[in-house]
Amino acid sequence: MWYDVRCIAARDCLQICPEEALNLTPEGMLIDRQRCSLCGECAAACPSAALEVIGQQWTPDALIAELIKDRIFYETSGGGVTFSGGEPMLQTDFLVSVLPHCKEEGLHVALDTCGTVSWDRYERVLPWVDLVLLDLKIMNAQRHQQATGVHNDVILENAQHLAEAGMTMWVRTPIVPGYTEDEENIREIGMFIQENLPTVERWDLLAYTNLGRPKYHRLDIPYGLEETPLLTREEMESAWQVARELVPVAEWSGVTRSLSYARGAHRSS
Repeated sequence: MWYDVRCIAARDCLQICPEEALNLTPEGMLIDRQRCSLCGECAAACPSAALEVIGQQWTPDALIAELIKDRIFYETSGGGVTFSGGEPMLQTDFLVSVLPHCKEEGLHVALDTCGTVSWDRYERVLPWVDLVLLDLKIMNAQRHQQATGVHNDVILENAQHLAEAGMTMWVRTPIVPGYTEDEENIREIGMFIQENLPTVERWDLLAYTNLGRPKYHRLDIPYGLEETPLLTREEMESAWQVARELVPVAEWSGVTRSLSYARGAHRSS
């Protein structure tokens, strides 16, 4: 990833790249991602840290050592460790090697998942998980397929399995213009939670944010919502009112078009 605001045009990266995958132009750095081998030599050579390899490999022992550095923060805040991503369940073997150590250290563990992997993977990790943060985006199967590229049947089945297993859940629904914000969709999700998920302690409606747009640009990936505006406070309040009629523990949060931070005030007792 190249950060234009950091670049001082030293060109050390161009000289050291073994694949000749970089080209600094007046319009910015061009990265031939087909040729790039992710060796990281360009990032190491850049004197201003304008180039960065995103991601890091960890061993279980090294990660646990890093996590317990913040033990005091977890204890004073009432929080813990959240395994997120991406999709952490795509690295189930690694989770199985790390999570037992988290529990040995007395850490509260949350698993943030979109619910698309097979149930047998969840069965492997749930003994060491205290809370599941589960995405429920679109209830209509066809619309879900069109928007995300996958069917939602496995997601809904896994949600029910989690409830049957007695797993505490927080459901999160991103409220995205043109995709998830319509009243029918929110009502259908609410009915599904009401009828099938008695272990849900909270339903978060998360206002669409475009903060990820610069990352897409830096990675040369088209941003599909390039011209999509933020929602207004009124739109989020309206969605929240629909949600709380069915699920009283519904809340909303996020930056709205007025650039003010808002949060649903209703709390369950």
